[in-house]
Amino acid sequence: MKQNKENTNAFLIHISAFAGFIFPFGNIITPLIAWQTLKDRSNFLDEQGKEAINFNISYSLYIFILTLSFIPLFVGSIFRNFNNFNNFNQVSINFDSHNFFGFMGFASLAGIVGVIKIALIIIASLKAKEGENYKYPFTIKFIK
Repeated sequence: MKQNKENTNAFLIHISAFAGFIFPFGNIITPLIAWQTLKDRSNFLDEQGKEAINFNISYSLYIFILTLSFIPLFVGSIFRNFNNFNNFNQVSINFDSHNFFGFMGFASLAGIVGVIKIALIIIASLKAKEGENYKYPFTIKFIK
C-alpha cells in the first residue's frame, strides 16, 4: 500500500506542471512545492521531483531562447518597410508574405514544442504511476 501511495504522489508531482496553463510559472512553482513537501518521504519521490522541476525549468529556458531568436526577425521586418528615414509620416508596415511565413514558422515551432512538452509530462506521469524512474529527454540538471 505504501508503494501505491508513493507512485500516486510521484504522478501528482509530474502532472502538477499543468498548473502553468493556469498561472505564470505554475509549471515550475507547483512541482517545486510538491517536491519540497514530499521529498523526505522516499528516494523515488525525491528523484522524480528533481526530474520534473529540471524539465520544466529547461523547457522554460528553451521557450525563452526561442522567443529571443524571434525578436530580431520581427524588428527587422518592421524596419525593412520604412520608405524614408527622414520622414516618419510615410512609414508603412505591411504584412507581406515574408512576415507571414516567418510568423507561421515560429508559431509552428512553438506549437510543436508545446505538444512535445504536454506529451512528455503525460508519459512521465504515467511511468511514475507505474513506479518507473522516468528521465525526461533534453533536460538540463539544475537541481542535482
